Amino acid sequence: MTAKIAYADVEVGTELPAQTFPVTRDALVRYAGASGDFNPIHWNERFAVEVGLDDVIAHGMFTMAEAIRVVTDWTGDPGAVREYGVRFTRQVVVPDDGVGASIEVTAQVAKKLDDDARTVRVDLVAKSGGQKVLGMSRAVVVLA
Repeated sequence: MTAKIAYADVEVGTELPAQTFPVTRDALVRYAGASGDFNPIHWNERFAVEVGLDDVIAHGMFTMAEAIRVVTDWTGDPGAVREYGVRFTRQVVVPDDGVGASIEVTAQVAKKLDDDARTVRVDLVAKSGGQKVLGMSRAVVVLA
């Protein structure tokens, strides 16, 4: 596959469609099974509180993966992402209230990197509960 977005059609400041991703305890348990990260802070409220957390928290890599979906959905090709990095700034607290939490993600093209390689840098902002949960969230993407 190749990206469905053409490099020539993108300008610095182009905003990607924002998305909100629900985060439930069920999703965390499924992610634990897929990732092999069964740390009880991600599924056991009693344990999370005993170690000083307010509640169960989402896996950092789960949060990171949800955020990059804004880019992969925009390009139409997960393989278009050549680099991706973040700093974890806050935890995504996931209450067991039937609703859970959400991760709201916005992104925009911050820079055109290489005309020949058709690469752009996309900067992302991920928030949960109104607070930024990922810092320095950037992806290098190859466009069509």
